[in-house]
Amino acid sequence: MSSGAVRTPVSQIIHNKDDQDADDEPKKKSREDWRKAKELEEARKAGTAPAAVDEEGRDINPHIPQYISNAPWYYGSQGPTLKHQRPQHEDERGQLDKKAPKGLDTSKLVTKFRKGACENCGAMTHKKKDCLERPRKVQAKYAESIVVHDEHIVNDASINYDEKRDRWSSYDPANHREIIEEYEKVEEAKRQLKAEKLKNDPDAEISGDEGNEDKYVDEVDMPGTKVDSKQRITVRNLRIREDTAKYLRNLDPNSAYYDPKTRSMRDNPNPAIPAEEAEFAGENFVRFSGDTTAQATAQLFAWEAHGKGVDVHLLAEPTKLELLQKEYEQKKEQFKSSTKTDIVEKYGGEEHLQAPPKSLLLAQTEEYVEYSRSGKVIKGIEKPKARSIYEEDVYINNHTTIWGSYWNAGRWGYKCCKSFIKNSYCVGMQEPEGYSEQQHTTTSGAATVAAPIADAAPQIPTEEDVGNQAAESEVDSAQSTEESSESEEEVKESKKSKKKSKKREKKKKAKEQRKNKKKHKEMKEKEAIASKSKSKEISEEVDDRKRPYNSMYDVKAPTEEEIEEWKRKRTRTDDPMLQFL
Repeated sequence: MSSGAVRTPVSQIIHNKDDQDADDEPKKKSREDWRKAKELEEARKAGTAPAAVDEEGRDINPHIPQYISNAPWYYGSQGPTLKHQRPQHEDERGQLDKKAPKGLDTSKLVTKFRKGACENCGAMTHKKKDCLERPRKVQAKYAESIVVHDEHIVNDASINYDEKRDRWSSYDPANHREIIEEYEKVEEAKRQLKAEKLKNDPDAEISGDEGNEDKYVDEVDMPGTKVDSKQRITVRNLRIREDTAKYLRNLDPNSAYYDPKTRSMRDNPNPAIPAEEAEFAGENFVRFSGDTTAQATAQLFAWEAHGKGVDVHLLAEPTKLELLQKEYEQKKEQFKSSTKTDIVEKYGGEEHLQAPPKSLLLAQTEEYVEYSRSGKVIKGIEKPKARSIYEEDVYINNHTTIWGSYWNAGRWGYKCCKSFIKNSYCVGMQEPEGYSEQQHTTTSGAATVAAPIADAAPQIPTEEDVGNQAAESEVDSAQSTEESSESEEEVKESKKSKKKSKKREKKKKAKEQRKNKKKHKEMKEKEAIASKSKSKEISEEVDDRKRPYNSMYDVKAPTEEEIEEWKRKRTRTDDPMLQFL
């Protein structure tokens, strides 16, 4: 639309609203009013209706776009106009050459404090909180006499848009003349000192900074230089010849990449060298030094906090973010320490967490010990101990020795029970398998061989015969030597007879005990066989699905009777008569 609708400023609408009554408020355009305005605009474009007229009586082209015909709100137009699009006159641009007075008004001198003035200095143009002078020991409000000048106050009533924003308003170019004169005096003093130095010592070399400004001006075509003719400043973008090129730091082609176009090497060319000793650690070193890492962690924390619903921003609220991060880290450390203490209280082992002091960990001695990569002692005072990859001194199944501690007849076994079966249950010191059989065969063979020899040879006396013969010889010798002492002989004979009777009684008792033991063992074996047969019958009667787990046998250590029964009934693989059974 090019009707040139009036755009009233918001401040003017509010101001008019306060002045007008509630009944006089401007009403909104109805739908009928909008329809009429649209028809008028179309009629103007068609030429059937007269065009709009501005304040100077000029017709406004109805085909002009709305963004050109509408004046901005701050222009203050009261109707359709295109004045804001036309060049302004000289008198309407504002008086930029007008100089408003600034600084102190020295035309008036005040010696007494006035009501409403600054309590510190006594000026009427500002208050105590806006005073720029130093705080006085005796303020102007309580001083008897003061000497103060008021400041010039600029009246902004007649200042337009350009005058209000003129940065050089009321500036006196003569003030800059003082700076130029000061620099000229300094240069004149330098020239005088130079002349005096040359006068005193004509051969002295004067190295001043005067020639540095035009150092490379004559060599304008030199590559890598840029000369600004206005400021006469030389800029070099080449490296110094004495510096080592970045691509020569490490000649390995697999090292840090060097970009020849930008002459940059971001990674560290020598990562093996410590950062303190390296002359060049890459251009990315600056990114990971100083507060950059802390800034990155803070930004990451802000993103995570924002994702969890905490309204915080790194640039808008840095203090709030820092406090939240500190609080979060403290709570995190407290949670870790609490979980650690709970685990230690529940399972124990606090003594393993207490590390020894560094003086013990990093202790140094003069004893030379050389270790291998696996930690074994190769050379030193301590002798290397033979170590195995297997667990040592682990005894299983009631054994007191390990497997392989016993060797007999080409077989390994346990030394504690002399058993050749691996992972068997230890039953104490017993004869090894096959040992009793070998002994039995050897004894039987020896008996068969000794039988014909015994028939041909004289009978060997027994122990009783030997004892009787010794007693008789003793008696004969006693009678021959001591025939006179008959009483002593009788006493000796009575003692010998008593000893013989005691020996006979002991032998009888031993025989009776052996018989009783055999009978007792036979009874126990019969009872065990009967109980096993009964348990088998019961187990057959009971359904296997209802039978409890491990109910067919007792999980207990075997008794001596069971071990003897097992040895007696077991099948021997090395028995030559096994196939005939």
